[in-house]
Amino acid sequence: MTQSSTRDPAQTPRTAPAWPDIEAVLRGQHEDPFRVLGMHQRGSAEPMLLNAFVPDAAEIDVIDGGGKLVCRMDRISPEGFFHAVFERRRKRFAYRLRCRNAVGHEWEMIDPYSFGPVLGEMDEYLLGEGRHEELYRRLGAHPATHEGEMGTAFAVWAPNARRVSVVGNFNAWDGRRHAMRRRGASGVWEIFLPGIGPGEIYKYEILGAYGHLQPLKADPVGFAAQVPPESASIVHGMVQHEWTDDGWMRSRAADQRAEAVSIYEVHLGSWRRTLEGEMLDYPSLADQLADYVTEMGFTHVEFLPVSEHPFSGSWGYQPIGMFAPTSRFGSPEDFARMIERLHGAGIGVIVDWVPAHFPTDAHGLGVFDGTALYEHADPRQGFHNDWNTLIYNFGRREVANFLRASATYWLKELHVDALRVDAVASMLYLDYSRADGEWIPNCYGGRENLDAIDFLKGVNETVHEYAPRSLSIAEESTAWPGVSRPVSEGGLGFDFKWNMGWMHDTLRYMSHDPIHRKYNHGEMTFGIEYAFSENFVLPISHDEVVHGKGSMLTKMPGDRWHQFANLRAYYGFMWGHPGKKLLFMGCEFAQEREWNHDQSLDWHLLDDPAHRGVQALVRDLNALYRREPGLHRRDCEREGFRWIEGGDTENNVFSFLRSGREDDRPVVVVSNMAPVAREGYRIGLPRGGNWRIALNSDAAEYGGTDAPGRIEVADAGMHGLPASASVDLPPLATLFLVPE
Repeated sequence: MTQSSTRDPAQTPRTAPAWPDIEAVLRGQHEDPFRVLGMHQRGSAEPMLLNAFVPDAAEIDVIDGGGKLVCRMDRISPEGFFHAVFERRRKRFAYRLRCRNAVGHEWEMIDPYSFGPVLGEMDEYLLGEGRHEELYRRLGAHPATHEGEMGTAFAVWAPNARRVSVVGNFNAWDGRRHAMRRRGASGVWEIFLPGIGPGEIYKYEILGAYGHLQPLKADPVGFAAQVPPESASIVHGMVQHEWTDDGWMRSRAADQRAEAVSIYEVHLGSWRRTLEGEMLDYPSLADQLADYVTEMGFTHVEFLPVSEHPFSGSWGYQPIGMFAPTSRFGSPEDFARMIERLHGAGIGVIVDWVPAHFPTDAHGLGVFDGTALYEHADPRQGFHNDWNTLIYNFGRREVANFLRASATYWLKELHVDALRVDAVASMLYLDYSRADGEWIPNCYGGRENLDAIDFLKGVNETVHEYAPRSLSIAEESTAWPGVSRPVSEGGLGFDFKWNMGWMHDTLRYMSHDPIHRKYNHGEMTFGIEYAFSENFVLPISHDEVVHGKGSMLTKMPGDRWHQFANLRAYYGFMWGHPGKKLLFMGCEFAQEREWNHDQSLDWHLLDDPAHRGVQALVRDLNALYRREPGLHRRDCEREGFRWIEGGDTENNVFSFLRSGREDDRPVVVVSNMAPVAREGYRIGLPRGGNWRIALNSDAAEYGGTDAPGRIEVADAGMHGLPASASVDLPPLATLFLVPE
């Protein structure tokens, strides 16, 4: 910043501020600019005084509310500090500043330092206590009318800063001009800027705790941001949308455990692109996704993180804008309309939410006010070596409140139906991905992150209170107990948990050559041992088709025919198995290459009957899963599953019974994971009578051999069941049997 060059302080009017105060304003180092700038009175009998700092003005006239000239201000410093004394006025009055520069250009402005605070005492108290569950209504940039003037109210938490300013094109990015007011012990700074409206770009300039200027910071509670690689926040305010999906929001089931939940996981930037390779915007995605997901029969879409993030290669998992839908695809209102369009089609929306870590980008949260504010100062607690990211200090109440408010915002204000919380295991364990000596034990000497545990419980309790009928889903890869149990029962309070163990085991089994599968039979059956210890989602996610893991199709052994048959049989097994379903985009039509976030899925593959067949199978599996309560009603209850024969290692056959309530018809699932047919394979049935094959993954319409799958039912019991059937099992196929 420019060093001040002033006239002799001895010539300064006696009514002017003390010279150190003037110097501090000129240098952008004053910690309380509202004490100096604006209109003041030293005593009730003293005249009103006015101080203004306008660096590019040579002259300033004071104009009253009626447009009448009151006086010309005294220019104390050539750098733009002006002073006036109103000898005949003893009360405050409305005024404007008419400014002229050295070449005669003239403009009028309303003095930001003429306004009182926007935040009330209760807001200040709750923010200071870290108990403002909807802090986004107060922090951030909110277009508003304040004391009769239209403008924007800015507020940001930076408790250790010496000075915080709003900067943007409107003040030539000069942090001396719009220094903010500090609100007591809360650590919140605020200012109302008249004439600043939606669409203005801005950042915060912060003089840190030790007197150093921080890199310009984006707004932690910004509601919109520039399209990366640009990184400024945009004045926007909370999403402005007239919602019409109240019926949907009220009709959501409070307990989804008994509902059919089949999730289509989507990366918005690469699901589908234009012919020129350009990303679709929110309106286009809304229509095309709604139509496609409806056609395919999925109940929900899950978006990889859509919080604003600087690096597209992170897929959104290194977010900075925890309250801002990414601007890559349009405005927050466009995002809201997409949510509403999906709701109108009967499709729930899940968004990946990332409270486990945040990136080190200079404009982000790291060392925000010159101290480790959002993160831990000690890298043994505050840095992820795996991802080169910072870790939130979950034990700091203001940080926990910030994150809880973010979760509430997405669910309550943006009408998202569920949050899938990323990387929960990395939050729960202090030694996550750390060697001995690289982590700090908790107060009891253990490895559990007690602050993160309390934080996760608090998030789940908060969102269920503020956004009734919403869901939270944990991506948690360990055996931590009670992840999806209520907090009141000692759990973490999530509604569902991803079943990573089931996914890894079954994919490993499917990768074996069938001749070796009998030696690995338990990889398909072990999941049932713990299938009801949590409310599980079976995830075939984006993580399984990147980083050299190959596509779902190429994981399958054998020649091309056998790969497709294996994949179809596996999907059948998955849809029959207890647990809600999740499938990453492209897997539903057997994408052949790994997923690339920089280009569209290979939709041209649907010209091939084999790929169309897999797509048709997934569509029909979804329809069957939703149509038959026996396949979903007791997904999370042991009573909904029974092995018929889970130990036939020699034949590589698995058979089991799925059931719902008493009046729901049972469904028998049989998977032959051998490349040979099993004619006349006998299994037990829960009842006699006529049975039919409701779905055969080897049907010709799916690209299979179209083996008929004959059933002959007998009254003789087997496998502890009262009836039995002789079934012809096609090679590498899963059959679903239902009674007529």
